[in-house]
Parts: sequence; C-alpha cells; structure tokens
Amino acid sequence: MLNLVIVEDEEIIRRGLVCTIDWLKMGAKVVGEAANGKEALEVIKATRPDVVLTDIRMPVMDGIAMTEALQSMGNPAKIIYLTSYADFSYAQRALQLEVCDYLLKPVNETDLTKALDKINKQRENDKGEDLSWDEGLRAAYHTGNPYVQAVLKRIERDFKGRLSGEAMAEELGVSASYLSRKLKEETGLSFGGLLTQYRLKQAIELLQAGTWRVYEVAEQTGFGDYKNFTQAFKKYLHTTPKAFMQEITVGIKL
Repeated sequence: MLNLVIVEDEEIIRRGLVCTIDWLKMGAKVVGEAANGKEALEVIKATRPDVVLTDIRMPVMDGIAMTEALQSMGNPAKIIYLTSYADFSYAQRALQLEVCDYLLKPVNETDLTKALDKINKQRENDKGEDLSWDEGLRAAYHTGNPYVQAVLKRIERDFKGRLSGEAMAEELGVSASYLSRKLKEETGLSFGGLLTQYRLKQAIELLQAGTWRVYEVAEQTGFGDYKNFTQAFKKYLHTTPKAFMQEITVGIKL
C-alpha cells in the first residue's frame, strides 16, 4: 500500500481529496495533510510517505520549492503535482524536477489511479516482487466483473467473520468452481487468497496505528489467532507481524 500526503492550501479542496476519494481501491492510504509546502515538510518528515500529492501555487512555500527542498534532503517520496493552472512553464519545471505526474484540477480519479499505478510499478521494478503482495486485491478493485465485485463487497463487510467461497457461490447462484475460475481469471487469486490479502491490508493499518497488540490485531481482522496471522504475513510480506512492528518503531525513532 502506498502511504500518501496531500498538500493543498484550499481547505475545502483538501478535505474533498482526503475524504471523498476511495484511496483503498487505488492501493493507497492518506497518512497526512498540509496547507502549504513549509507545513508539508514537517508532515512528510513525521509520516515518511511514499507519495506526495501537492498543489503547485500555495502561500508560504509553493509546491516547486517544497519539491526542491525534499530532493535536497534526499527524501525518496514520489511527487504528483495537482494544479488548476495549465501553464507550460510549470509543467516544464516539473519535468526538470523529475516529478511523477502533473494533473489538472478538478482531479480525474482515472488519471490519479494511473499515476499511482505507475508509481507502484516503478517501485516493483526497483525493489522486486515483495512490494506487489496485494496485486490480486488491487486487480479486484479495478475489474468490472460483477462476480468479483460482489465478492469484494462481502469481504469488505464481513472480513472479520467466517467466510467461504462455497457459501459465496451459493449466494450468487453459481457453482463454486465457476466462481473460483472467475476470481482466478480476474485477480489470480482464490476466494481465500483475496480474503487474506484484504485482511492483511486492514491489519497493516492497525499495526501502523500502534494502538493494539499484535494478537489483538489478529483477532480484529479475522485471522483468529497469532499462528494464522503470522503464516499469512510470512506468505505475502515475507516477514512477521512482530518484525513489522519493530520496523515501525525504529522508523518513528529515526
């Protein structure tokens, strides 16, 4: 999942970006927001996002100056510019700074999704397949297949409880083998794999919040016990929940 910071001086627009866009479907999570570049530098330092979606023209410090400051500090966050000014000089400077994208307001969710997908692919190429552990889930969110969408809705609603592909197929009026085939065609996953990836995504958010113990997160996300939770973590993330928590703690101290 991509951690995202939104920088926009107009509060109504900023709140709209934070609250009305379905970031989870894009494989992203908003971890911070700021009203100008100077404020954003502190937020970025504290949250260490993967992506910064920022307006260009802002008071105190604009998006260009903020980007230059981040690059001078060696911050690896990817930058997406969002502006209402279709000005070639801004686009030209954005290219010089090697930002990832330049989108015009009002934001087009299709273009935003493409920009984030491009960043995900860049990260996968740079660091390998470990970063694409939730690729099947992201594929599920982007398909128009009605069976896959029905499965997603049920998982989103009842992921904490007991779910099965057989029961879901019966509910949809199709055979279990047919539903399994459709899920594989669209996502590369079985029903159980899709459920596990969704549970892991929820678990990661809870672990990052730092409010609950690992066994409590396992219980709250439907894994039931620590053993099942650890097995899923190792399979998809190649680490353990405890090691993941230790990395978060070290990151906060840094």
